[in-house]
Amino acid sequence: MTHRPRRLRTTGAMRELVRETRVHARQLVLPVFVGATGAPISSMPGVSRHPLSGIGDVAARAVDAGLGGIMLFGVPEEADKDAIGSAGFSPDGILQRGIAAVRERVGDDIVVMADTCLDEFTDHGHCGLLDAAGLVDNDATVAAYREMALAQARAGAHVVAPSGMMDRQVLAIRDALDGDGFTDVSVLAYSAKYASAFYGPFREAVASSLQGDRRTYQQDPANRREGMREAILDLAEGADMVMVKPASHYLDVLSDVAEVSDVPVAAYQVSGEYSMIEAAAQQGWIDREAAVRESVTAIMRAGADIVLTYYAEELAAWLN
Repeated sequence: MTHRPRRLRTTGAMRELVRETRVHARQLVLPVFVGATGAPISSMPGVSRHPLSGIGDVAARAVDAGLGGIMLFGVPEEADKDAIGSAGFSPDGILQRGIAAVRERVGDDIVVMADTCLDEFTDHGHCGLLDAAGLVDNDATVAAYREMALAQARAGAHVVAPSGMMDRQVLAIRDALDGDGFTDVSVLAYSAKYASAFYGPFREAVASSLQGDRRTYQQDPANRREGMREAILDLAEGADMVMVKPASHYLDVLSDVAEVSDVPVAAYQVSGEYSMIEAAAQQGWIDREAAVRESVTAIMRAGADIVLTYYAEELAAWLN
Protein backbone atom coordinates (compact mmCIF):
# COMPACT_ATOMS: atom_id res chain seq x y z
CA MET A 1 0.00 0.00 0.00
CA THR A 2 1.39 3.37 -1.03
CA HIS A 3 -1.02 5.48 0.96
CA ARG A 4 -1.25 4.84 4.68
CA PRO A 5 -2.83 7.93 6.29
CA ARG A 6 -2.68 6.18 9.67
CA ARG A 7 1.06 6.90 9.80
CA LEU A 8 0.16 10.42 10.89
CA ARG A 9 -1.99 9.14 13.78
CA THR A 10 0.50 6.77 15.39
CA THR A 11 1.28 8.77 18.56
CA GLY A 12 -0.08 11.70 20.49
CA ALA A 13 2.96 13.75 19.52
CA MET A 14 2.42 12.96 15.84
CA ARG A 15 -1.28 13.84 16.00
CA GLU A 16 -0.46 17.12 17.71
CA LEU A 17 2.20 17.92 15.11
CA VAL A 18 -0.13 17.57 12.11
CA ARG A 19 -3.30 18.93 13.72
CA GLU A 20 -5.09 21.27 11.31
CA THR A 21 -7.35 23.18 13.72
CA ARG A 22 -6.05 24.58 17.01
CA VAL A 23 -8.09 26.36 19.65
CA HIS A 24 -6.43 29.12 21.67
CA ALA A 25 -7.76 30.86 24.76
CA ARG A 26 -7.48 34.27 23.06
CA GLN A 27 -10.10 33.16 20.55
CA LEU A 28 -12.68 32.58 23.28
CA VAL A 29 -15.28 35.01 24.59
CA LEU A 30 -17.17 34.40 27.84
CA PRO A 31 -20.86 35.43 27.86
CA VAL A 32 -21.74 36.86 31.29
CA PHE A 33 -25.07 37.92 32.84
CA VAL A 34 -25.09 40.90 35.20
CA GLY A 35 -28.05 41.84 37.36
CA ALA A 36 -28.92 43.62 40.58
CA THR A 37 -28.58 40.29 42.39
CA GLY A 38 -26.79 37.07 41.63
CA ALA A 39 -28.45 33.68 41.18
CA PRO A 40 -27.59 30.27 39.72
CA ILE A 41 -29.32 29.40 36.45
CA SER A 42 -31.03 26.06 36.96
CA SER A 43 -31.15 25.12 33.28
CA MET A 44 -27.45 25.92 32.82
CA PRO A 45 -25.58 24.00 35.53
CA GLY A 46 -22.44 25.84 36.59
CA VAL A 47 -23.56 29.19 35.14
CA SER A 48 -24.87 32.05 37.28
CA ARG A 49 -26.20 35.55 36.96
CA HIS A 50 -23.69 37.83 38.67
CA PRO A 51 -24.45 40.83 40.88
CA LEU A 52 -23.09 44.20 39.89
CA SER A 53 -20.81 44.12 42.93
CA GLY A 54 -19.09 40.97 41.66
CA ILE A 55 -18.92 41.51 37.92
CA GLY A 56 -15.44 43.02 38.14
CA ASP A 57 -14.16 39.82 39.75
CA VAL A 58 -15.63 37.77 36.89
CA ALA A 59 -13.82 39.96 34.36
CA ALA A 60 -10.56 39.71 36.31
CA ARG A 61 -10.80 35.90 36.25
CA ALA A 62 -11.39 36.03 32.50
CA VAL A 63 -8.21 38.09 32.12
CA ASP A 64 -6.26 35.65 34.29
CA ALA A 65 -7.57 32.77 32.17
CA GLY A 66 -6.17 34.44 29.06
CA LEU A 67 -9.53 34.86 27.34
CA GLY A 68 -9.93 37.17 24.40
CA GLY A 69 -13.18 38.81 25.45
CA ILE A 70 -16.18 39.01 27.71
CA MET A 71 -19.73 39.63 26.43
CA LEU A 72 -22.08 41.32 28.90
CA PHE A 73 -25.85 40.84 29.04
CA GLY A 74 -27.89 43.01 31.39
CA VAL A 75 -30.73 41.63 33.51
CA PRO A 76 -32.89 44.47 34.87
CA GLU A 77 -35.37 44.26 37.71
CA GLU A 78 -38.89 43.46 36.52
CA ALA A 79 -40.06 46.92 37.60
CA ASP A 80 -37.46 48.51 35.30
CA LYS A 81 -38.88 46.92 32.15
CA ASP A 82 -41.19 48.89 29.88
CA ALA A 83 -42.58 48.80 26.35
CA ILE A 84 -39.56 50.53 24.78
CA GLY A 85 -36.82 48.95 26.88
CA SER A 86 -35.64 52.30 28.18
CA ALA A 87 -33.38 50.69 30.79
CA GLY A 88 -31.36 49.35 27.87
CA PHE A 89 -30.18 52.79 26.83
CA SER A 90 -30.34 54.66 30.13
CA PRO A 91 -26.92 55.73 31.44
CA ASP A 92 -27.95 54.18 34.78
CA GLY A 93 -29.18 50.92 33.25
CA ILE A 94 -27.78 47.70 34.68
CA LEU A 95 -25.85 46.86 31.52
CA GLN A 96 -24.15 50.24 31.31
CA ARG A 97 -23.24 50.02 34.99
CA GLY A 98 -21.86 46.53 34.43
CA ILE A 99 -19.73 47.69 31.49
CA ALA A 100 -18.33 50.57 33.55
CA ALA A 101 -17.53 48.26 36.48
CA VAL A 102 -15.69 45.85 34.21
CA ARG A 103 -13.67 48.56 32.51
CA GLU A 104 -12.78 50.08 35.87
CA ARG A 105 -11.48 46.70 37.04
CA VAL A 106 -9.66 45.38 33.96
CA GLY A 107 -9.21 48.38 31.66
CA ASP A 108 -8.02 47.25 28.24
CA ASP A 109 -6.69 43.87 29.38
CA ILE A 110 -9.62 42.09 27.73
CA VAL A 111 -12.08 43.07 24.99
CA VAL A 112 -15.29 44.21 26.66
CA MET A 113 -18.35 43.50 24.51
CA ALA A 114 -21.98 44.45 25.09
CA ASP A 115 -25.12 42.86 23.72
CA THR A 116 -26.97 45.61 21.87
CA CYS A 117 -30.55 44.40 21.98
CA LEU A 118 -33.70 45.36 23.87
CA ASP A 119 -35.23 41.95 24.60
CA GLU A 120 -33.99 41.81 28.20
CA PHE A 121 -35.39 45.28 28.87
CA THR A 122 -38.85 45.20 27.29
CA ASP A 123 -41.92 44.09 29.20
CA HIS A 124 -43.07 42.10 26.14
CA GLY A 125 -39.69 40.41 25.67
CA HIS A 126 -39.22 41.28 22.01
CA CYS A 127 -36.00 42.67 20.60
CA GLY A 128 -37.52 45.97 19.63
CA LEU A 129 -40.42 48.41 19.77
CA LEU A 130 -43.87 47.18 18.81
CA ASP A 131 -46.23 48.87 16.38
CA ALA A 132 -50.00 49.18 16.74
CA ALA A 133 -50.47 45.65 15.39
CA GLY A 134 -48.09 44.20 17.97
CA LEU A 135 -45.30 43.53 15.46
CA VAL A 136 -41.71 44.68 15.89
CA ASP A 137 -41.24 48.02 14.11
CA ASN A 138 -37.90 47.70 12.32
CA ASP A 139 -37.06 51.39 11.82
CA ALA A 140 -38.20 52.56 15.25
CA THR A 141 -36.15 49.76 16.79
CA VAL A 142 -33.06 50.72 14.80
CA ALA A 143 -33.36 54.27 16.16
CA ALA A 144 -33.43 52.83 19.68
CA TYR A 145 -30.37 50.67 18.91
CA ARG A 146 -28.48 53.81 17.98
CA GLU A 147 -29.11 55.20 21.46
CA MET A 148 -28.30 51.88 23.10
CA ALA A 149 -24.99 51.57 21.28
CA LEU A 150 -24.05 55.11 22.27
CA ALA A 151 -24.90 54.41 25.92
CA GLN A 152 -22.73 51.29 25.84
CA ALA A 153 -19.84 53.12 24.19
CA ARG A 154 -20.03 55.92 26.75
CA ALA A 155 -19.95 53.31 29.52
CA GLY A 156 -16.72 51.91 28.08
CA ALA A 157 -17.59 49.02 25.73
CA HIS A 158 -14.88 48.20 23.22
CA VAL A 159 -17.42 46.36 21.06
CA VAL A 160 -21.17 46.74 20.62
CA ALA A 161 -23.00 43.69 19.31
CA PRO A 162 -26.41 44.25 17.71
CA SER A 163 -28.28 40.95 17.96
CA GLY A 164 -31.85 41.92 17.12
CA MET A 165 -31.74 41.07 13.39
CA MET A 166 -33.21 44.40 12.32
CA ASP A 167 -32.56 45.50 8.75
CA ARG A 168 -29.92 48.26 8.52
CA GLN A 169 -29.00 48.03 12.21
CA VAL A 170 -25.25 47.90 11.55
CA LEU A 171 -25.27 50.94 9.26
CA ALA A 172 -27.32 52.97 11.75
CA ILE A 173 -25.15 52.05 14.72
CA ARG A 174 -21.93 52.76 12.84
CA ASP A 175 -23.28 56.17 11.87
CA ALA A 176 -24.29 56.94 15.45
CA LEU A 177 -20.94 55.89 16.91
CA ASP A 178 -18.91 57.82 14.36
CA GLY A 179 -21.10 60.88 14.75
CA ASP A 180 -20.48 60.93 18.50
CA GLY A 181 -16.73 60.44 18.23
CA PHE A 182 -16.62 56.69 18.97
CA THR A 183 -14.82 55.77 15.77
CA ASP A 184 -12.69 53.20 17.62
CA VAL A 185 -15.64 51.23 19.01
CA SER A 186 -16.17 48.09 16.95
CA VAL A 187 -19.44 46.56 15.76
CA LEU A 188 -19.83 42.80 16.04
CA ALA A 189 -22.93 42.00 14.01
CA TYR A 190 -25.09 39.02 14.86
CA SER A 191 -25.46 38.59 11.12
CA ALA A 192 -26.98 35.12 10.79
CA LYS A 193 -29.09 34.62 13.89
CA TYR A 194 -31.69 31.91 13.66
CA ALA A 195 -35.03 31.50 15.45
CA SER A 196 -33.65 28.52 17.28
CA ALA A 197 -35.09 26.13 19.84
CA PHE A 198 -31.71 26.17 21.60
CA TYR A 199 -32.18 29.56 23.29
CA GLY A 200 -34.43 28.26 26.06
CA PRO A 201 -31.98 28.30 28.98
CA PHE A 202 -30.82 31.79 28.01
CA ARG A 203 -34.35 33.07 28.53
CA GLU A 204 -34.25 31.81 32.09
CA ALA A 205 -30.86 33.48 32.55
CA VAL A 206 -32.18 36.91 31.54
CA ALA A 207 -35.65 36.45 33.08
CA SER A 208 -37.20 36.96 29.65
CA SER A 209 -40.73 38.35 29.39
CA LEU A 210 -41.19 37.09 25.84
CA GLN A 211 -44.74 36.82 24.57
CA GLY A 212 -45.02 34.89 21.31
CA ASP A 213 -41.92 34.19 19.21
CA ARG A 214 -39.32 36.04 17.14
CA ARG A 215 -39.80 34.35 13.81
CA THR A 216 -40.67 37.55 11.95
CA TYR A 217 -37.15 38.88 12.45
CA GLN A 218 -34.84 36.00 13.36
CA GLN A 219 -34.05 33.63 10.50
CA ASP A 220 -35.85 30.43 9.58
CA PRO A 221 -33.63 27.46 10.58
CA ALA A 222 -34.33 25.88 7.18
CA ASN A 223 -32.58 28.67 5.26
CA ARG A 224 -28.88 28.51 4.39
CA ARG A 225 -28.50 31.09 1.59
CA GLU A 226 -30.29 33.67 3.70
CA GLY A 227 -27.52 33.49 6.28
CA MET A 228 -25.00 34.41 3.61
CA ARG A 229 -27.17 37.26 2.38
CA GLU A 230 -27.49 38.72 5.87
CA ALA A 231 -23.73 38.51 6.46
CA ILE A 232 -22.92 40.15 3.13
CA LEU A 233 -25.31 43.01 3.89
CA ASP A 234 -23.71 43.56 7.31
CA LEU A 235 -20.25 43.56 5.77
CA ALA A 236 -21.39 46.19 3.28
CA GLU A 237 -22.78 48.28 6.15
CA GLY A 238 -19.41 48.34 7.91
CA ALA A 239 -19.47 45.47 10.42
CA ASP A 240 -16.04 44.94 11.96
CA MET A 241 -16.90 41.32 12.80
CA VAL A 242 -19.81 39.07 11.88
CA MET A 243 -21.41 36.22 13.80
CA VAL A 244 -23.41 33.05 13.23
CA LYS A 245 -25.75 31.97 16.04
CA PRO A 246 -26.27 29.21 17.13
CA ALA A 247 -22.99 27.54 16.25
CA SER A 248 -23.09 23.75 16.40
CA HIS A 249 -26.27 23.22 14.37
CA TYR A 250 -25.35 25.83 11.75
CA LEU A 251 -21.82 24.82 10.79
CA ASP A 252 -22.77 24.89 7.11
CA VAL A 253 -23.82 28.53 7.40
CA LEU A 254 -20.70 29.31 9.41
CA SER A 255 -18.52 27.77 6.72
CA ASP A 256 -20.32 29.75 4.02
CA VAL A 257 -19.89 33.04 5.88
CA ALA A 258 -16.22 32.35 6.60
CA GLU A 259 -15.62 31.81 2.89
CA VAL A 260 -16.80 35.29 1.93
CA SER A 261 -15.97 37.39 4.99
CA ASP A 262 -12.97 39.70 4.94
CA VAL A 263 -13.39 40.42 8.67
CA PRO A 264 -13.20 38.04 11.67
CA VAL A 265 -16.06 35.57 11.98
CA ALA A 266 -17.54 34.66 15.37
CA ALA A 267 -19.91 31.87 16.35
CA TYR A 268 -21.97 31.57 19.53
CA GLN A 269 -22.25 28.19 21.26
CA VAL A 270 -25.60 29.03 22.80
CA SER A 271 -27.24 28.10 26.07
CA GLY A 272 -29.08 25.06 24.75
CA GLU A 273 -25.91 23.65 23.24
CA TYR A 274 -24.19 24.08 26.60
CA SER A 275 -27.05 22.54 28.55
CA MET A 276 -27.26 19.48 26.30
CA ILE A 277 -23.61 18.67 26.94
CA GLU A 278 -24.06 19.24 30.67
CA ALA A 279 -27.17 17.07 30.87
CA ALA A 280 -25.59 14.17 28.99
CA ALA A 281 -22.39 14.43 31.02
CA GLN A 282 -24.30 14.42 34.30
CA GLN A 283 -25.96 11.18 33.22
CA GLY A 284 -22.57 9.67 32.46
CA TRP A 285 -23.46 9.25 28.80
CA ILE A 286 -20.52 11.26 27.42
CA ASP A 287 -17.04 12.32 28.49
CA ARG A 288 -17.66 15.96 29.42
CA GLU A 289 -14.21 17.42 28.77
CA ALA A 290 -13.79 15.52 25.52
CA ALA A 291 -17.22 16.65 24.32
CA VAL A 292 -16.53 20.30 25.17
CA ARG A 293 -13.18 20.24 23.42
CA GLU A 294 -14.61 18.51 20.36
CA SER A 295 -17.61 20.82 20.09
CA VAL A 296 -15.52 24.00 20.16
CA THR A 297 -12.90 22.53 17.82
CA ALA A 298 -15.67 21.68 15.35
CA ILE A 299 -16.88 25.29 15.42
CA MET A 300 -13.36 26.52 14.75
CA ARG A 301 -12.86 23.90 12.03
CA ALA A 302 -15.97 25.18 10.24
CA GLY A 303 -14.42 28.63 10.00
CA ALA A 304 -14.90 30.59 13.21
CA ASP A 305 -12.10 32.89 14.32
CA ILE A 306 -13.86 33.63 17.62
CA VAL A 307 -16.16 31.43 19.71
CA LEU A 308 -18.53 32.69 22.38
CA THR A 309 -19.01 29.87 24.84
CA TYR A 310 -20.01 29.43 28.46
CA TYR A 311 -17.12 26.98 28.66
CA ALA A 312 -14.54 29.68 27.84
CA GLU A 313 -12.90 29.97 31.25
CA GLU A 314 -12.80 26.24 31.90
CA LEU A 315 -11.67 25.42 28.38
CA ALA A 316 -8.88 27.98 28.60
CA ALA A 317 -7.58 26.26 31.73
CA TRP A 318 -7.49 22.92 29.89
CA LEU A 319 -5.75 24.49 26.90
CA ASN A 320 -3.13 26.14 29.07
